[in-house]
Amino acid sequence: MKRLQKESVMPRVARRFALTVSVIALGCTATLAQTPAAGPFTQAQVDAGRTAYVANCQSCHQADLSGQQDAIQLAGKGFADGWGTRTTADLFNLIQASMPPTGRGTLGAPTYAALTAFILHANGAQTGTAELTPATNVRIGSIVTGTVSADVAGGIRVAQAGAGAPAGGTPAAGRGGRPGVGPRVPPHITVAGTVSTPYTPVTDAMLLNPPDDEWLMIRRNYAGWSHSPLKQINTQNVNLLQLKWSWAMNEGGTNEQTPLVHDGIMFLGNSQDVVQALDARTGKLIWENVVGPNTGAIGGSANRTLALYGNMVYLAANDAMLYALDIHTGKIVWQADISDGDRARGETGGPVIIKGKVVVGMTNCGPSGQPQPKETHCYISAYDANTGKRDWKFQTVALTGEPGGDTWNNIPDNVRQGTESWIAGTYDPVLNTTYWGTAQAKPWRRDQRGTAAGSTLYSNSTLALDPDSGQLKWYFQHIPGESLDLDEVFERVLIDHGDQKTVMTIGKSGILWKLDRTNGKFLGAKETLLQNVYTKIDPKTGMLTYRPDIVAQKVGQWIPSCPSPEGGHNWMPTSYDPADDLLIIPLSQSCGMILNNGSETFSYMPGTHRNMGKLVAYHTSDMSLAWSFQQRAPFLTGVMSTDGGIAFVGDFDRVFKAVDENTGKILWSVQLGNTVQGHPTTFSLDGKQYVAITTAMGGGSPEQKPRTLLPESHRADTGQQLYVFGLPDSATR
Repeated sequence: MKRLQKESVMPRVARRFALTVSVIALGCTATLAQTPAAGPFTQAQVDAGRTAYVANCQSCHQADLSGQQDAIQLAGKGFADGWGTRTTADLFNLIQASMPPTGRGTLGAPTYAALTAFILHANGAQTGTAELTPATNVRIGSIVTGTVSADVAGGIRVAQAGAGAPAGGTPAAGRGGRPGVGPRVPPHITVAGTVSTPYTPVTDAMLLNPPDDEWLMIRRNYAGWSHSPLKQINTQNVNLLQLKWSWAMNEGGTNEQTPLVHDGIMFLGNSQDVVQALDARTGKLIWENVVGPNTGAIGGSANRTLALYGNMVYLAANDAMLYALDIHTGKIVWQADISDGDRARGETGGPVIIKGKVVVGMTNCGPSGQPQPKETHCYISAYDANTGKRDWKFQTVALTGEPGGDTWNNIPDNVRQGTESWIAGTYDPVLNTTYWGTAQAKPWRRDQRGTAAGSTLYSNSTLALDPDSGQLKWYFQHIPGESLDLDEVFERVLIDHGDQKTVMTIGKSGILWKLDRTNGKFLGAKETLLQNVYTKIDPKTGMLTYRPDIVAQKVGQWIPSCPSPEGGHNWMPTSYDPADDLLIIPLSQSCGMILNNGSETFSYMPGTHRNMGKLVAYHTSDMSLAWSFQQRAPFLTGVMSTDGGIAFVGDFDRVFKAVDENTGKILWSVQLGNTVQGHPTTFSLDGKQYVAITTAMGGGSPEQKPRTLLPESHRADTGQQLYVFGLPDSATR
């Protein structure tokens, strides 16, 4: 194992939120009352708020209000530090304006007041006799203690919240009785059917060399190119594209799916882990299985892809359960618990099949800022595709006594958190190596972690693993000790330049990295948009040097950054066209400030003229810019390129477009029903090429965080849909 990046001058910051509207920077932390006055709310409001919280908030913010992913901590010192100078009216208005994510402002003022009262109670505020209203305006620091109340610290139990329907109404049942937004149900077939057409089992050979007319895995090939050799749709006729069919997907939750196609059947994942088989020619539903999380622990987490192998389709569910379904009927063949019983953990990147093994990552490994049992650290793991038996796992947090364990400055192992692998990896069959990215350490800010100079391995790294054993071959840590929620977990793209084998990746900082994938040696880096976090990138080693004020950050201090924690690049993957050696990258341009409790503000990036979306293309051989363009709305899909000379991409403002790969010129566009979000794919049937794309809700940081900077973009709270486009029949003869 080779250690390839040491610590430079650096640090780290807090996090994002499910409460996602900009907050006002009101200065440093207020002094909390030692003996707080009675709160401006009643016990009845606390009880009602607890019920509403369980129904509408707990799945993201957790049963102990500790938060996860984009959902900020709502109880404890972090909350008190960030909200001590603000008022109850500020908290009420923020919750009402942003919650729940799929129905902002829909719960009614009494419910929002009750939620406010419950959150204050959870932070040690005492009940009073006056009822809290939208006009109540009391400084939060005068009533909270910063200590989590005893009834919340151990986690809310559903029984505490009482019985009855969730606040805001009973969730509507979907097709065949499947759930809408609301409680999960046990896995069950809701639409029974059988794939009756001849179906060829997916083999290792197919995955190594995918048929031109199919899309068998996320990003289409093991190298992660998101590129298709199809070219019937090209620069000369793409303007003729028309809708061929569409399909209403499951509503509720987050959707960032990749439609997979094999032998004329489309396999489609949905939010809440609903799996469907559709006739790819017509969109007719063949079967549907509501697999779903077994608990409500992971509320809006996305599932980005399914996987195909043999006669099975594989789902890595949001609650860290792995399922193999019969390709013909959708019935569960086997299931495996990838989290060793910890239902709070999750999986969002989707599975990758490598040599008969199902390889998956993990997320939500310990709530931010809270000690965790040693066994809840994140890991990458592999399972026998036929039986579900675990073959190996690689833990992504280095513990005491292990290689790299000394990079956490001796903090206890049960406080070493984060380093999730929430984007699926890639694979080089010649080198027999699989490449994965990891996220940042947690808590997000170094002043909270107490690691003054710790690089916190293996956070923000590229990991090269042996797929047979899970053994680490080498690693490269892009950002040691990261402190601003700018993780480097995203896709690793494998590109050859003659005899030189490279792996390229880009993270939230917007820095494009090139490494030798045989040994992890740093080869180059390119800044793709404005960044002011690092003052220097060493051209020989790739070592980053932080801004001095980031190194010296203190608890309660707002830290500005460009890009913002939304990320210059996020989960939406790049596309590589080998013919032109172009890597096409969707970027997002915003700046922000972050506080140690996860509260954030957002602003337009200087020099962008308020354009938040940016699409760029780089020649990977020398990392030179080929072209770029900006637009008002950020991009919410990956890029898909084809041999027809076209790249497809979609955005927040509902526009799906095709651009010329060589110039960036827009050749065709259409405005769909909601935000275009997910992974576009293309396939061919009966001599006709099709392009598939989804519209969706959720989307994490890039969809939630910039909303206040796009006040003119109005969208419905529903509209998760699959669209399939093709040329007119007359143009394909």
